Amino acid sequence: MKTLKLRKVSIDTYKENVAYLHRDCPLYRSEGFQALNKIEIRDGKDTTPVIAVLNIVDDENIVAVDELGLSEQTFTQFNASENCSVFVDHASPPTSIQLVHAKIAGNRLQQQDFLHICKDIVNNRYSKIEISAFLVGCAEGGLERDEMLYLTRAMVETGKTLSWGEPMVVDKHCIGGIPGNRTTMLIVPIVSAHGMLMPKTSSRAITSPSGTADTMEVLAKVNLEPEELRTIAHHQRGFIAWGGTANLAPVDDILISVERPLALDSRGQMIASILSKKIAAGSTHLLIDIPIGPTAKVHTQTEALKLRKLFEYIGDRTGLDIEVIITDGHQPIGNGIGPALEARDVMQVLNNDPLAPVDLKEKALQMAGRILEFDPDVRGGQGYHLARDLLESGRALQKMQEIIEHQGPNTLSTEPAKFKFEIISPIKGRVKEIDNLQIAHIARLAGAPMDKTAGIDLHKKVNDRVAEGEPLYTIYAEFHADYQFAKSAALRNSGYTIESIK
Repeated sequence: MKTLKLRKVSIDTYKENVAYLHRDCPLYRSEGFQALNKIEIRDGKDTTPVIAVLNIVDDENIVAVDELGLSEQTFTQFNASENCSVFVDHASPPTSIQLVHAKIAGNRLQQQDFLHICKDIVNNRYSKIEISAFLVGCAEGGLERDEMLYLTRAMVETGKTLSWGEPMVVDKHCIGGIPGNRTTMLIVPIVSAHGMLMPKTSSRAITSPSGTADTMEVLAKVNLEPEELRTIAHHQRGFIAWGGTANLAPVDDILISVERPLALDSRGQMIASILSKKIAAGSTHLLIDIPIGPTAKVHTQTEALKLRKLFEYIGDRTGLDIEVIITDGHQPIGNGIGPALEARDVMQVLNNDPLAPVDLKEKALQMAGRILEFDPDVRGGQGYHLARDLLESGRALQKMQEIIEHQGPNTLSTEPAKFKFEIISPIKGRVKEIDNLQIAHIARLAGAPMDKTAGIDLHKKVNDRVAEGEPLYTIYAEFHADYQFAKSAALRNSGYTIESIK
């Protein structure tokens, strides 16, 4: 078979292997390749072939007629040099695709079925179209609780796992949907100051104005290798880092890359996603936060209780000690929404600043207290008081400063961005409701989390009284175009409902 020269095409295809052929390439015509076909790429040596989805181009500046282009991810995986000779052939369909068809038809899958699917996904044998079919099959047909368990185990088994060599490794996770809910960055230094091990691998934002890793990055480096994390955990008993470098449950990252644009957020997939990451990270004890509210992910107490039972069921069968708490998700937590503004809130709480947001402080103390009670030496009901002492004594602040120093300090400003606009109350009254989704949307339009200093600073919360013309919140943006987008969206719908009072 005729060979082609390899070329790197600087396109980030985000969790999907993509290859590029010129439309006039002789192989394109003679071998019957078509756009979106999957092809197998080899270099004639003993290296493992790479599977990629084929795209066709008409511009020789991208790929010449005698070249095969590979996207950044594919080129890295193939691990060959540019201009080397490669062979291209049709890739056989993943054998597990029949199992996806079975799930779409409403059939129940077994442990080995999910493992087979996950292995093919992590080996890039699935296109994003095929992954979409799997996700829709799981969402529409639903996953029984045993299937959620099987999927969780399969996602763990197809990635790396961390082991800390200790009997108790604590963690926490919020199912999300509440802007500004940056409790992790307070809980870790409180719990670590007590001496419990809390190595926190956190995510970056996908659809929110900031993830924990985005906010922590304002203060310290978060892209750290596993060995660096081990050293920090050994010395400081905790860290707050991005989890993407550790290859923990990588199938989950691939599924999320398809799930988010489709706005799919099925219960079974969410539970498997959360718990697979925690198990792979070596956690033994986990606190789950389920906020409920009209614009939170979970709307009712009944729905939250069903979720709690599912988390506990899978935890019991995977050796993960889980406690689930149900919290108030009627409004954002803290004042800042966006990385720098959230980092400011966190440091205000740690410094016992009188301007610190009380709701963020209290929620963090409540959750830290529950985690401290995992320690058999801490009596039930005493965790909150211990957490408060660790915070108010300055020990939590000192621990956070030590963690920042070991991770590598960042010197990003926590001052808000230069363009600002105040959204004011149209009437005298009381704040009745705040729409979490709309506030998050406006903050993202302002540039968060890509622009660290962009976002929203809240001045009023639910039940606060406001005068006509009084600011409800301030929008900050680094670029004028983002400023205009956010301003226009907020003027159409501020996200606040003001109830008139006499």
